[in-house]
Amino acid sequence: MKVYIETMGCQMNKSDTERMLGMLSHFGYEETKTQENADLLIVNTCSIRQLSEDKAFSQLGVWGKWKKNKNIKIGITGCVAQQKARQVFSRAPYVDFVLGTHKIYSLPDVIKRIEKGERVCECEETNLATANEKGYPINRVKSTNAWINITEGCNNFCTYCIVPYTRGRERSRLPEVIIKEVKDALADGFKEITLLGQNVDSYGKDFKDKTYRLADLLKEVNALEGNFRIRFVTSYPTDITDELIETARDLDKVCEYFHIPMQSGSSRVLKAMNRRYDRETYAKIVEKVRKMIPDVTITSDFIAGFPGETEEEFVETLTAIDEFELDYSNVAAYSPREKTVAAKWVDKFIPEDVKDERFQRLNLKVQENCLKSNLKYVGREMEVLIENFYEHKGKMINTGKTRNFKTVHIPCDEDLTGQFVNVKISGAKTWYLKGVLRT
Repeated sequence: MKVYIETMGCQMNKSDTERMLGMLSHFGYEETKTQENADLLIVNTCSIRQLSEDKAFSQLGVWGKWKKNKNIKIGITGCVAQQKARQVFSRAPYVDFVLGTHKIYSLPDVIKRIEKGERVCECEETNLATANEKGYPINRVKSTNAWINITEGCNNFCTYCIVPYTRGRERSRLPEVIIKEVKDALADGFKEITLLGQNVDSYGKDFKDKTYRLADLLKEVNALEGNFRIRFVTSYPTDITDELIETARDLDKVCEYFHIPMQSGSSRVLKAMNRRYDRETYAKIVEKVRKMIPDVTITSDFIAGFPGETEEEFVETLTAIDEFELDYSNVAAYSPREKTVAAKWVDKFIPEDVKDERFQRLNLKVQENCLKSNLKYVGREMEVLIENFYEHKGKMINTGKTRNFKTVHIPCDEDLTGQFVNVKISGAKTWYLKGVLRT
C-alpha cells in the first residue's frame, strides 16, 4: 500500500508528517512521492492564513475527483482539521477521515476503521505529555536536521492568531521521551537537532511534579555524545530568561541563533495584538541576547496591515528592523482568522491595496537588512554544516548553514553533505554567503 502526504505550513507540521509516516510504515504503508500512485492520500494542513486553508481544500477537491474512478482513501490532518472538524465532511464529502492535531497517535486506529468503511473524525483535545505515544518509528526526511517537537499549543491568545484554537493550550512532552527521540535521530546520522514549539521557551511550565525548563533540556541534550548542533524555535520574547541566554551561550553544541517574533514595531499595535511586551521591552531583550552571545543571529516575524494600524505605526515596524539590526524576518499581510478577536474588528480592517503596499515595503526592508547582515561576515572563517549538493550553471555546489544560521554556497566537486567544513567567506548576496573551502 502506498501513502502520499502533502504537508503545508510550519516545521511542526513537517514533524507531524514524519510521525504519521512512521506509524503508517508499521502498518504496511510505504511513502510515495507521486500522488497518482497512492492508495492513501493525506493533506496535513495549516490554517495560519486563509490562503493556506483554501489551498488545502483545493487539493482535497482534486483527489475527490480521482476517487470517482479509483479505490483510494482520503484524509485531512493538522490545524484545518482541528479547526473545522466535522464541517469538513459537508464541504468535502469524499474525505474518509479528519484527524486533529491532538489525536495524531490515533492514526493507526483511524486507518483500521476507514478500511472497514467507516468515516472517522478524531479531533478531541488530549494532553500531549500523557498522550499514547506507543513508540512507533518516525520516518524522518533524509537530511542533516531532525525536527523534534517538545511542546504543543499556546497560552498567549494573540488577537490575530488561531494557534490556541487549533493546537490547544501549552503541553510539554516528557523529557525522557524527547531525549530518546534525540538519541534515535543521532543514531540515524542526523547532525543537527532542532527543538520545536509554538513557544519553545515555555517548555516545562505545565509540569506539576518537577521544575524542569528548556535550559535543563538543553543541558541534557548537549551532554549526549557526538558531534552535532542544537537549535530551538520559536521563542516568545518575554519568556527568554537570563538563564536560557546564559545556557545557550555556555553550551558548546547550542547554536548562536534566536528566533524572536516581534510582529509590530508599534507599542500600541502590540497591545492591540495582546502581545505581552512593548517596543522598549523587546529592545532590552534583543540587546541582552546580543551582548551575551557574540555573532548571534536574531530573526523575527512581522505582520503588515494589522486592523487599525496607521501609516506612522507601520513605519515604526520598518524602523524597528533597522534599530534592532534584525538579520532576517518572516513577513505576512494580516489575514483574519475565524474565532480570533481581531477578525471581529471589521471596521478597522486595512484596505487590501494599502495592506499589500505595506507588505511589499516590509519585504524590501527585510531584503535590505539581510544583505547588510551578510556583508559583516565577508572575509571571516566559519564552520558550515553541508546540507545539499547540486549542480548550478555547470558547477557543482555544496550548500550549508553556519552555526548562526547563515546559508553558505561553496563551489566544490565533492559531495560533502553531512560534513562540518571550515569555509572562508568570499562574498555576500541578499539571501546567502559565498564561501571557499579551507584546506
